[in-house]
Amino acid sequence: MLSAASRPYIDASVPVLREHGLAITTHFYREMFAARPELKNLFNMGNQANGSQQQSLASAVFAYAANVDRADVLAPVVERIVHKHVAVGLTSAHYPIVGKYLLEAIAAVLGDAATPPLLAAWDEAYWLLAGELIAAEARLYDRHNVKAGELQRVRVIAREQEGDQVVSLTLAADDGKPLRDFAPGQYISVEAALGDGHRQLRQYSLSGERGLPTWRISVKREDGNAETPAGAVSNWLHDNAQVDTTLHVSTPWGEFAPAIDDRRPIVLMSAGIGVTPMVSVLRTLAKENPHRPVLFAHAARHGRHHAHRGDLNWARERMPNLRTHISYEAPQTGDVSGRDFDHAGTMPIESVLKAEDTSAFNDARFYLCGPLGFMQAQRHALINAGIPVGHIHREVFGPDLLDDLL
Repeated sequence: MLSAASRPYIDASVPVLREHGLAITTHFYREMFAARPELKNLFNMGNQANGSQQQSLASAVFAYAANVDRADVLAPVVERIVHKHVAVGLTSAHYPIVGKYLLEAIAAVLGDAATPPLLAAWDEAYWLLAGELIAAEARLYDRHNVKAGELQRVRVIAREQEGDQVVSLTLAADDGKPLRDFAPGQYISVEAALGDGHRQLRQYSLSGERGLPTWRISVKREDGNAETPAGAVSNWLHDNAQVDTTLHVSTPWGEFAPAIDDRRPIVLMSAGIGVTPMVSVLRTLAKENPHRPVLFAHAARHGRHHAHRGDLNWARERMPNLRTHISYEAPQTGDVSGRDFDHAGTMPIESVLKAEDTSAFNDARFYLCGPLGFMQAQRHALINAGIPVGHIHREVFGPDLLDDLL
């Protein structure tokens, strides 16, 4: 609990952070990486290059300040952050470093406004959150019997192209033993040793069903454009991960794990590469709970960008209560309405739900994965359709962990 002495300073910081947060986090990352370049191996330098990590941390600091005494609001976000941290091997030793440069950034950007009482309040608030994260991360490492940063050797045993941009890689343990089982919806970190001498870790959702001795991931090649750099790790995997290639990966992590054995209806909504955890859930449901009512709604740019169509057809043959809806934003020549897709344009989830037998999806749970804009728009549409907020869950691929709190 934040002390009474610090509380007024944190409250007063909310509008200040809204105005200066990005300048603070930009200063923070610049100075920390200059002094501790080895930390670049832990942070996503692609998100650094496009500015999203700086903006995300600014939003996180602001959201934390605005909700510092609301454990009910912060608890699920903290759990999500804990899984992200263990996925890259964060340890308690990293927190003093981050705290030092964050406080120094606040002082540098705010200048005379960063009074000793204000900095003391933020030091207290930071260590309250850090202590909670450190303890939760230690419990998670212990529960899975892994050490921070521990990776295992796996071998690519199959590679399959999924449309123009996505490749699926099936992984087997290098020692021949079955890989650890996982909860559908979870992800693993994959290490890439890049040409600049740094290693980078990226998280990829598992796209196969649980209960197998192997894992499957699906990687979208991020080509980049004038505003966004190309994805260093995704391109490295597309170019280098062939059959028999050895990779180093983490154990599965992530709290986005829909209950498979539940009898309540489930709605799986995805866009683009966000389909990967949904395919894992769908394939596992087809094997373990095939009669559960499922609505699988997916949005792709067009047919050549529609990954995992074969998995959806496989599930259709095994799940009598599976309903599907496919939206193509801009269908191309050769994309056939009624065969390849159901709707041209953005996903009209309110219309889709109205067209369904409403009784079949009473008390359904909704799971979203895809670009942030897609998830924000669909979440808003679901709420407008009368879906309780507590029934809507999402998986975040990028650094936008706290945008629902803003």
